[in-house]
Amino acid sequence: MRILQVLAGAEHGGAETAFVDMCIALKEAGQDVRVVTRPNSSRVLTMRKAGLDVTELPFSGKLDFKTPRAMKAIIRDYKPHVVQTWMSRASQKTPNWAYNKAAPKYINVARIGGYYPAKHFKNTDYFVTITPDLKRHLVSSGIKDGDIKHINNFAETEVAAEAVDRSTLKTPEDAFVLLALGRLHEAKAFDTLMRSVTDLDDVYIWIAGEGPDRKKLEDLREHLRLEDRVKLLGWRDDRAALLQAADGCVFPSRYEPFGTVFVQAWEQKRPLIVSDADGPRQFVNHGKDGLVFPIDNIGKLTECIQTLKGDPALADRLAKNGHAHYEQSFTKDVCVQSYLSWYKELLAREGIDYE
Repeated sequence: MRILQVLAGAEHGGAETAFVDMCIALKEAGQDVRVVTRPNSSRVLTMRKAGLDVTELPFSGKLDFKTPRAMKAIIRDYKPHVVQTWMSRASQKTPNWAYNKAAPKYINVARIGGYYPAKHFKNTDYFVTITPDLKRHLVSSGIKDGDIKHINNFAETEVAAEAVDRSTLKTPEDAFVLLALGRLHEAKAFDTLMRSVTDLDDVYIWIAGEGPDRKKLEDLREHLRLEDRVKLLGWRDDRAALLQAADGCVFPSRYEPFGTVFVQAWEQKRPLIVSDADGPRQFVNHGKDGLVFPIDNIGKLTECIQTLKGDPALADRLAKNGHAHYEQSFTKDVCVQSYLSWYKELLAREGIDYE
């Protein structure tokens, strides 16, 4: 099967990481995969090292006529069976077969990770949503239920030979450490996380990510006098090593349609604290495989941290149950096979021979 994967994307982000992981996973599963994406030195290098053919296009605004023309030419030459777009920009810039009949028939499948307006997907034939509620959103927007498939993200962190040495991050060996992963953006509520530990003197926070709110978070850290205990690590490619070195993972988002971080924590057998944002609340069960607090409720987040820190048996139980949930629903094999089954079902529906 020839599969063209298309993403515009930001410099950093969860969807962007999932895109790279999925492209590589499909290739590893024996599929013929080609990639088109906006220039990004880290993502492009990673995919090319994995043996993927990657084309870089601008994916800019309304006056960007280069990207649609180039997409049409790539599709004509590559002759994909499936074109999968990620998020709205890529979907808008990718032609539908009905308008690109110079190529053999193919299907456009949009992977939806947010509550986007359906009008942005006029070129899309079928959909994948990463949560049940996103599927509900599309159905309520007029998309046929039978044209949508809910498939969970998979989340695998890189293999780590050993945990990060805490001393390299100026963190005591006996400290209680919580790791937060994500873009430095208001939606991630890292400010709430900082405020929640102001009176927890032996709790350290590592925040791994980069983004537009770095200066705000640095200023807040200084204002709260947390320079010693809150570490802004920048964008990291050693998620597994960081998780292994931490006592737990905290995911305090205000807005999160899915949230790959909670799955990564489960995969690495780390006890988890999450907000009840849209994504996590659909999967994390309070007291069973994580602790859940109301969005922006600093006091409740502080209580969750104190509970996790003070009850090692509970922490161990949450980690074990979370890993079992991961094994059941979020592994790479489960995700890839779900995508391939959906592709095959749609190609058969459209009468497209992919052998």
